[in-house]
Amino acid sequence: MDNDKAVATFFELKESQAVSEPAHLDELWAALEPIGRDFMIGAWSGGELPSGHKMDGQLELARWHGKTFNSIYDVKPLVCRDDDGNLYSNQELGKGEASLWDVQFRGETTASMVYDGQPVIDHFKKVDDTHVMGIMNGKTSLVRDRHFYFYLERE
Repeated sequence: MDNDKAVATFFELKESQAVSEPAHLDELWAALEPIGRDFMIGAWSGGELPSGHKMDGQLELARWHGKTFNSIYDVKPLVCRDDDGNLYSNQELGKGEASLWDVQFRGETTASMVYDGQPVIDHFKKVDDTHVMGIMNGKTSLVRDRHFYFYLERE
């Protein structure tokens, strides 16, 4: 799959929310461009790319809104909405906050968010100037060697 096809497929999946096979999402991921940490600075809303992972639907239940990257060492990984609709950093759910690193994943170095309090890393690749695809990785997030897939959209 080339980058243009990957971008088109990403937007189709984002819109439809159809459950995809992890192998299909991995193929899409492989065609996207790695990014540096600075690309991620700012506020992002998010959603999932369903794949049958145990996390599918869980972020919605937590009223997850997205992530905020104030700087490489000040990341709010689980920005959620409270009962009044206000945004807050859910440090209880996230077991703290996070930081941004350039991490090698699947043979490429790309911007990755490392949680402070749990063995989880979110890796990001560029879809376009306002969207990234994410893969949650780590020993507590893998289910039968499957990752959780999501996206972020720049606010």
